[in-house]
Amino acid sequence: MPEVLRAPNPAGANNQTVFGSSLVLKGDLTGNEDLLVDGQFEGTLNVPDHCVTIGSQGRVKAEVRARLVVIHGSVEGKITARDKIDLRKTGNIVGDLVSASVSIEEGAYFKGSIEILREAKEEAPRIRAVGAAMPSVVS
Repeated sequence: MPEVLRAPNPAGANNQTVFGSSLVLKGDLTGNEDLLVDGQFEGTLNVPDHCVTIGSQGRVKAEVRARLVVIHGSVEGKITARDKIDLRKTGNIVGDLVSASVSIEEGAYFKGSIEILREAKEEAPRIRAVGAAMPSVVS
């Protein structure tokens, strides 16, 4: 079984849903706990404050949104992770990655684009330069 990274849970509970290797599901999945996908899923995975782990047997064709995404299996689609996307050596991604941090282990396969998010910084106040007045010439 692949290593599963867990998102810290403020309530102290250790909730994780396991989507087993014999399961096939199409649709939209939204949750409020960590998710391990070892089956086949097609659609949308949305667990914005938690971790999604695609196990070595996992085959996902979806848009994935989570705090942390770890891929040991196969994903086709856009992955958006607030904190990090971690592609392990057995992982395979065809799609676009959007996250604050992306890690790709040697041996992994990736085809797509990567967008690194930066925290919004307060914009420095703009200083308007005032040009020196030209003396007027009176004739």
